[in-house]
Amino acid sequence: MAISEEARVHPSAVIEEGAVIAAGSEVGPFCVIGADVVLHEGVVLKSHVVVTGHTEIGKDTVVFPFAVIGEIPQDLKFKGEASRLEIGERNRIREHVTMNSGTEGGGGVTKIGDDGLFMAGCHIAHDAIIGDRVIVVNSSAVAGHCVIEDDVIIGGLSGIHQWVRIGKGAIIGAVSMVTNDVIPYGLVQGPRGKLDGLNLVGLKRRGVSRADITALRAAFQMMAQGEGAFQERAKRMGDEFDSDYVQEIVDFVLGDTDRSFLTPG
Repeated sequence: MAISEEARVHPSAVIEEGAVIAAGSEVGPFCVIGADVVLHEGVVLKSHVVVTGHTEIGKDTVVFPFAVIGEIPQDLKFKGEASRLEIGERNRIREHVTMNSGTEGGGGVTKIGDDGLFMAGCHIAHDAIIGDRVIVVNSSAVAGHCVIEDDVIIGGLSGIHQWVRIGKGAIIGAVSMVTNDVIPYGLVQGPRGKLDGLNLVGLKRRGVSRADITALRAAFQMMAQGEGAFQERAKRMGDEFDSDYVQEIVDFVLGDTDRSFLTPG
């Protein structure tokens, strides 16, 4: 066990031999920390938090009561192989959140980026890759092997099907089931999620130029109404529009995937 003298640990916490707790960290009442856990500087576990498995939590991340972090996957194919959960810096992980470690079939690691907000009761499954500044709202679930890129918002009570990719800056409306890939900056809503447009509010909030937003809107219309297959339309977009944002969509659509795409209606 390596607990820094500058860490604050409540007497009721249970910390297994081998755990590493850095300076400035706080472990609250009735927390349980496994032998292979690493807490970096400034990590705060409020109370009644379980952190187990080969789990590493980045500095200044705060975990709220009754979260369970690093438990084994909810996957019947998991046979106890070594796997990990890596959580970045400055995340806020609220009450009753669950995050599972990876599996051999998915690369062995679940990864969470920096500056995320994971609201009460949400779930991040095995082998998911979550980018920076992602918000997952209350009681939503991200299934195994998903890739959620930077700046994505997933609305409350939503479900993301396994292997789905959600592109940078997309927004998923509340109570949506997303079964196929979502383009960067896309807007998805409805019980069986449909691609209804672009996340224009998010683009404007990030200060994206009017020229780029105009190009994105025109490119979206091409995807919706152009000739040929969806991938063919996307490829033509890259030739027609001089916008880095449009090119991000083109690269995403032409990239490797295990699912089909949500396409404009």
